[in-house]
Amino acid sequence: MPARYLSFRCSLPWLLLLLQTLLLLCSFLALPYTGDVYAPSSLYPEFQDVNHMVIFGFGFFLLVLRRYGFSSTGFNFLLVVLGVQCSVLLEDFLVFLRVQQSEAGMTSLAKAVVSMTAVVISSGAVLGKASPVQLIVMTLLELIFFYVSRCLNRTFLQVPEHLSLLHVHLFGAYFGLAVTSRFPEPPPGLDKGRSTPKSELFSMLGTVFVWVFWPSFNSMLADSKGEAVLNTYLALAVSAVCAFMLSALTSKDGKFRMPHIHSAVLAGGVTVSYTAHSIQHPWIAMILGLLGSVITILGSHCLQGCLNPALKLQDTSGVHFTFGLPAVLGAVASVVLCVVKRGIDNQWNDLSSLGYLAFVDIGAFCQTISTALLTGLITGLILNIKLLKAVHVSKYFDDQFYWEFPHLSVGF
Repeated sequence: MPARYLSFRCSLPWLLLLLQTLLLLCSFLALPYTGDVYAPSSLYPEFQDVNHMVIFGFGFFLLVLRRYGFSSTGFNFLLVVLGVQCSVLLEDFLVFLRVQQSEAGMTSLAKAVVSMTAVVISSGAVLGKASPVQLIVMTLLELIFFYVSRCLNRTFLQVPEHLSLLHVHLFGAYFGLAVTSRFPEPPPGLDKGRSTPKSELFSMLGTVFVWVFWPSFNSMLADSKGEAVLNTYLALAVSAVCAFMLSALTSKDGKFRMPHIHSAVLAGGVTVSYTAHSIQHPWIAMILGLLGSVITILGSHCLQGCLNPALKLQDTSGVHFTFGLPAVLGAVASVVLCVVKRGIDNQWNDLSSLGYLAFVDIGAFCQTISTALLTGLITGLILNIKLLKAVHVSKYFDDQFYWEFPHLSVGF
């Protein structure tokens, strides 16, 4: 049996046992002091939608590599169920520090699942290159850093709670890009990094699930749930139509390209995430959905060949163009809409108040992306220490390093 397999076998199970034991002990010590965890809540329908979206939707969304299907879905599920427990404890820790008030258990669980979206997005950037041990360490570190970023936004910039959570797309995308920049690049001729029609079909299935449940994601913790659902759905619908249109226009033979559809149909949901609850005119959400799809396809079409070689990035699942750029557009749109709304309400006379609101929105955006990049670089360096047993570049994008394939051992 190969030595590296023995090393993997002897490290991962014991790491999982250690972490789960610590989580059980921490839950036993923390939960009695954080209020009634079984208090009634009306969040279950939206929570179930978001849970499906994160586990099933993103699990298949990441299934883009032809020889990494088992790991894409399996590791996603492992990271989610482990990370949600960590997030719940972090929520309780914030209550203990009096940073936030005690909440019902369902609300805390819902926030934990939403926070895990940042990790799921980041894992798409390092898909196929990081070992399970590295992914688990990345999950723990990213959750801590994301909660620190949330606390900074809430404490110093007075960002509302549900909006601080919706920075998951921005944080997850740029954290993942920073982490993947610290991994060695695979050889140019490595064939395992390609997709196949079958893998792209399964990935599109995940995209459809994420698309269907995205309105619940944007509205679950919002005050104006009706507006958030309607605006998110319209933005998603327009971005999907625009994705098909631009895919045909930008391809050489005028045909649709599945990678374009796979990423751009979700751009509308990301773009309106900060403003879905406050937009009062549906056409505004539709325009944002259109712009989100445009920036996704044109960004991947024009910038990918320039940025990736220059910055030595290999964004395996294209999270920069699917989540990062639309999130930046959404942050800019929130500032513009805030200024325009103040003008319509005839509040331009109070320029100091207007400038303060714009400063808060811009500051939250800059703080989130700066923290994501800095902590992502630190995390990438940590993941490549010898203790965590980094995967050799020849083993990138290969399920057989981690999973059993019985049919291969009997000669079929």
